[in-house]
Order: sequence, then structure tokens, then C-alpha cells
Amino acid sequence: MRSRSASVVIFPAATSSPSTVATAADTDSIPTGRRVARTVISSSTSSLADATGGAADASRDARRILLIIKRVRPCFYLYRWAGKCVSHARLARSRIVPMVWEFSQVMAKFIRELRRREVFRTAGLYVGVAWILIEAASIFLPAFEAPEWVLRALIIAAVAGLPIAAVLAWVYDVTDKGIEVQADATDTVVIPFGGRRMDFFVIGLLSVALVFSVYLNLSDEDTADPASITPISVLIADFDNRTGDQLFDGTLEQALQIGIESAPFIAGYRRDSAKRLAGSLDVASSVLDEATARLVAVREGVKLVMAGSIEEDGGKYTLYVRAIDPKGGEVLTSAEVDAKDKLDVLAAVGTLAGDLREELGDRNLDREKLVTSETFTAKNLEAAQAYATAQSLQYNGKYDEAMTFYEQALEHDPGFGRAYSGLALSAHALGQTEKADELWKQALTTLGTMTERERLRTLGLYYSLVTRNFQKAIETYELLVEKYPADDTAHNGLAVQYFYTLDFKSALRQGAVMLDIYPNSIMGRSNYALYAMYASDFDTAVAEAAKVREQDPSYFKAWLPVAVEALASGDIGAAREAYNNMMPAGVRGELTGQLGLADAAIYAGDFNGARDLYAAGVELAEAAGSQYYLATMRMGLAEAMRWIGSDKADVIAAVGSALETSGGLSRQVPAALVYLASGEVEAAAAIGEELGHSLPAQSRAYAALIDGLVALHSGDFVTAIESITAGLDLADLWMLRFYRGVAYIEAGFAAEALDDFSACFDRRGEASAVFLDDLPTWRYMAELSYWQGRSQLELGMLHEARQNLSAFISRRPDGDSLAVDARQRMP
Repeated sequence: MRSRSASVVIFPAATSSPSTVATAADTDSIPTGRRVARTVISSSTSSLADATGGAADASRDARRILLIIKRVRPCFYLYRWAGKCVSHARLARSRIVPMVWEFSQVMAKFIRELRRREVFRTAGLYVGVAWILIEAASIFLPAFEAPEWVLRALIIAAVAGLPIAAVLAWVYDVTDKGIEVQADATDTVVIPFGGRRMDFFVIGLLSVALVFSVYLNLSDEDTADPASITPISVLIADFDNRTGDQLFDGTLEQALQIGIESAPFIAGYRRDSAKRLAGSLDVASSVLDEATARLVAVREGVKLVMAGSIEEDGGKYTLYVRAIDPKGGEVLTSAEVDAKDKLDVLAAVGTLAGDLREELGDRNLDREKLVTSETFTAKNLEAAQAYATAQSLQYNGKYDEAMTFYEQALEHDPGFGRAYSGLALSAHALGQTEKADELWKQALTTLGTMTERERLRTLGLYYSLVTRNFQKAIETYELLVEKYPADDTAHNGLAVQYFYTLDFKSALRQGAVMLDIYPNSIMGRSNYALYAMYASDFDTAVAEAAKVREQDPSYFKAWLPVAVEALASGDIGAAREAYNNMMPAGVRGELTGQLGLADAAIYAGDFNGARDLYAAGVELAEAAGSQYYLATMRMGLAEAMRWIGSDKADVIAAVGSALETSGGLSRQVPAALVYLASGEVEAAAAIGEELGHSLPAQSRAYAALIDGLVALHSGDFVTAIESITAGLDLADLWMLRFYRGVAYIEAGFAAEALDDFSACFDRRGEASAVFLDDLPTWRYMAELSYWQGRSQLELGMLHEARQNLSAFISRRPDGDSLAVDARQRMP
């Protein structure tokens, strides 16, 4: 085996031949790594060649050396590259630093020159003056009704003027000798740099203020919350139809009103109400022309009247509308639009409505949306005219005739959604329940053709009148109020739904909002008075009802709060007088007055008189053709007959007659009470079972009441209390409170009973029309003092018990079973 020492490299001496050693000149031109490699390889080769038998080892060692050199070579290159980078960096630094220093000197000199020429102070002064001018203009220009573009032009001019002011300050200087070019200025003094720090602070502050002011003036109007815009009530007068085509009569006004009402802050005043009011005014015109509309608007507090015209010219039509201040007659704005033919007129009215909305302050108008969903959706004028006629007839209570015109509108336009909902309302008013339900289903399929406002109104009515889902109706009307805060119909609808859910405080609040929009609205103020009456605020109710009678002495419901307040005060004579005052005000006034007189008679213990009054009321209702009043009169008659002690069969027959005439809670619940008092427990339970399958919470609450009274009739006091309490969880109704108190006292829980009876007394306003239909039911208050006296007596409250029992006995001069019991219990 060959020794490893044989491969040691022996470098040759300086006397080596030129073939193995490079010359000095050669080495200068060869890179270091390569030069070393050649020397090593040449020396190794020569040494190994002299060794005997070492040729193979020499070759192997040479290859190893070459491999090592290849791995080491990149390090030489990296070192050379790093050296070059350092060299370039030093060169760059030597060149850039002087440039930066020179630039800083130039900028310092420029800034000193700006200060010397008063450019900074001039800019600060300009910004301050511009800010003051813009703020002043934003206040004074609207006061003088200047166009909006004036303020925008002023802002643009102010912004553009800033660089101009800076240039002028650079070029010129104001001195004691006048205006001089800055290069020649004679009295300019350069102030040290530190002395201008306050200038920079003031200039910066003013600049921020100016930018903020410009932003507010340019963006406020476009981003204004619709709810922050003052509501505008609008009455649309009859268009001046100069075409001679009667198809336009009454059609364009309806389309324009729907179009402008898509603006959240606009509320259209009902034209039907205006026409009815115009008939009571001393005016010569029989139409709602501009002059008549202005009179009505002033009377009702409407802020704006719109009067328009339509003209034909060679098959084309021109529509023109003016918005007028009803008091002074000043034209506040106007709009004009052309229609290429008759079919294009309704679309042109939509465009006209959009123009007017913009002029009145609608900054969120979407033109594309306006065309697709915020205009009148009838496909032709014939359908639109029939619909407008039907609306007027429906408003005036002529439901049969209204249905005829709604059907005509649907013949011309089968997809006319509003016609379906109007037809359903008329059918519902006429008691055609099955037809109304079918029509409502069709109306719901066409919701997509309505404007958002009309769609929410339709759903609100559907939930309220059809499904009796008052909570869902409240949610819908709340959304309608949120989106359209000026919509009086929305506020009124929401107030009514609060009323139906016994939230009278909220009903009063929404009623007040409606009166803010229409302070002279008779219907709105009458409702407000009734809400106060149900809330037991009789003073407010009477005061508001008096205002209604001042406006319209024939408005019969304005006498109801007066009658109830008199009954609450024990003045039965005054109550009878108020009911008599109702009767001359048309059929409904006469029937309501008759019901009130009979109800007051039962409260006073005059059962025979009540029977006669109810019997007379049945004849009046039959003559008037009112099924609702007829059923109510027959049920009252059955109650009076029971109090008198009439034959049981006659009483049951009277109840059956009432139920056959018309249903509803105001007949079903009293019928169940009469059945129980007459021993017909199964008949009462059947009514309770029927009500228990209803969706409305109040119907199910009354079902729980009937179930509880059935249990009470059998002596199961615990079940009775539990059932009625479950009903109260559904709806806190006055009658459930009353009968739970009765169940408590029968079960021996006098304290709990007195608590419920005290609540009934505090909420006695609800007993004025316990079924919330404005038909008098104060008779249910008659027994409250008896049961209060009993519970107080058992609790040892002898003085209070004596007062209540005495009050009850005084209203039962002829005596009955409860009056006899009260006399026996009198302490």
C-alpha cells in the first residue's frame, strides 16, 4: 500500500523552467485564484512525474485540488463585489450631501422670501375672510331665497382665489407710498424666523376651519336625514283640463299625489276631505279649483297647494304645476313637462312629481327608482280614472258603488294592486268576509307594483283588519313612520294599533304627532280625544272634543267623551243629554246615541227603560240597513231582558238572533256572559272554544276568560283564577281584570280581589267602550262598586266598603239580586 506522503506537493525553486513557472509579467495579468491554481498544478505535476510509480496518485490529488479551488472561487468574486459597492457608496455620498445642503439652503431662502413678501400672512388673512363670507352666505342667501348655485359658486371662487392671492402677495407689496413691486419695495422688514410661529398656527387653524365649513356647506344638504326636514302638507287642486278630454278629470291629481308622497317629508291632504270641507264653506265653486283649495288649506293648516294644467298640441301634451303658498298666493316653485302622447301622460306626471320633490328639498331622489316604483302604476288612464272615482266613493262610505268602480279599474288593468286592496276594504266594510279574504290574497300578490309607502300602508291595513295581528301591524306602521315621518296616515294608523293593544299613552303620542302635521284635522283631533277618554284622562278628552265640535258641530263622536265624563262623575242626566245631542248627526250618530241612552239606563238600574230603548234601536238599525248596529242592539236587548228576569227561552232567542246577525267580540263575549247567567254553560263554552282558535291575542284572552268563568260557575276557583290570569298574559283587558277580581273574592282572597278592582277603577276609561269600538258599554262599571265594597268589607275597611256599597245601591232603586245582597252586607 502506497504511503500518503508520496502525494505531498513540492514547490519548485526559482530556477524552474519557463514551462512550469509563469514569468512576472504573466502573473500580473492573471487573476490571483487562477495564478495560484496554475502554480500548484504545474509544481505538483513536475514533482509527481519524478516519483517512481506515483502517476496515478498525482492525478487523483490534482483533481481534488481543482475541486477545492472551484468551491473557493465565489468567495474571491464576492469580496471583489463588496469592495466595489463600498467605493460607489463613498462616491455617492460625496456628491449627494452637497446637493441636499444646497437644496436646503435654497428652500430656507425661499421661505424667508415668502415671509419677507408677507405671503403667509396674506394667505391667513384670505382664509379668514373667505371663511367669514361663506358662513355669512350660508345664513343670508336662504333667507333671501337665493338659488343654491349662488352659494356653491361662492365656495368655488373662494377656493380658486387662494393661489391667486398668494401670487399677488409675492409680486406686490402695500406700503406707505402705495402698491409697489416687491423687488422695489422700500419699507419691508424681514422678521426673524421664530417671530412667525404664531402666524403659522393661526393660518393652520383658519385653513382647517375653512375646509370644514366648505365640507359642511357642500355635503349637508345631500346627506340630510329626511326626518330632519320640516314636514310639508300638500293639497292638490283640480287640474285645469284644457284638452276637453274628460278622461283626465280626477286622474292626474291622484297620480301626482302618489308621486310626491314618495318623498318622506311630504304628506298629501286627502282631496275627498277637502271637497267635503269645501261644501261646508261659503264658496261659489262646486269644484276644488285653486281658489277653493287655498281656502281649505288655510282652514286646515295645509302648508302648500299645488295647482296644475294640461294642454294638447298636435297629439302631444304639456303639463304644468305650480306650488303655491295658500295664504299669500305666492308661487314658491313650478315644473313643466311634455308627454309625447296620451299613453305617456301618466309617466310624465311621475317625472313632474320628481321635479317638484327636488324643488321642495328631496335630496335622495332616485330617478330610475322613480320611473319603476314611485309613480302611479295603472297601465292606462281609464284604470286610473276608475280607481280615483272608487277612492272617493269609498271615503264617503258608498262601498257598493266603490266596488263597481274598483272592478272597472281591474278590467282595464288586471294587475292594478291598489284596486285589489281598495276592493277588499270595501268588501270587508260590507261584511262580505269570504270575498274580502280572497281579494286580500290577490292584493298581496301585487305588492311589487306599489310604491313603498303604499305597500306598507296596505300591509298595515291587512294585519289590522284581516288577521287582527296588531303587533305585526304596529311593526309595519312603525317602519312606515320611520321612512315617511310626514305621513299623517302612518301616524294615525300607528296610533290606532297602539290603541287596539291598550297602549293608550303611545296612542296619544302618535295622535299628537298627526295634529302637529294637520292641526285642524277633525278626525285626528277626535281620535286624540277618544284616546284620552280610554286613558281615563277625561279632562283632556272633554277639552279636545270641544275643539272638534267648534270645527264641526255635526261630528257626533265628539259627544262621546262628554257623556262618559258625565257618567264617571255620576251625572246621568248630563250623559243622556250628550247622547241626545249625537242623534241629529246622521244615521250613525242617531244609532250611537240610542245605544248610549240604553247603556246609561242599565248603568242606572232602569232595566225596563233599557229594554225599550234597545228595542227601538233594533228598529232604527233595521231601517238603516246596518248589520253591525243591529247585532249590537239585539245583544243589548238580550242583556236588558236578563236583568228584568224575562223568560229564559226569550233571552236565549235574543242572544241567538244577535249572533246570527253579526259576529265579533262585542257580540260573542256578552253572549257568553248571558249564556252563563242563564245556565247555558255548554253554549258559553262553545263560544270560548271558537275564540280560542283565533289568531288575535285579544280573542284568545277572551276565550281564557270564558273558560275561567265556566270553571267559576262549577265552583273550581283555582282553575278559574289560573285561566283568567293566562288570558291577562295575552292581553291585559279591563273585563279580565274585573272577573279575576270576582274569582278572587269568591275564592276568599279579598286582598288580591281589591287590587284587581282598584285597577279597574283606575282604568275606568276603558269601560266606556270595553270592546274598543266606540260603542258605549259603561254598564259594566255598575257592579264594580259592589265588588269593591265586598272586598273592602272582608278586609275590615268598613268606611270605604260602606261608601261603595251605598253608591251601588243608589243606582239600583228598584232592586235586584246584587242590590239585595249589598243591603244585607252594609256595615
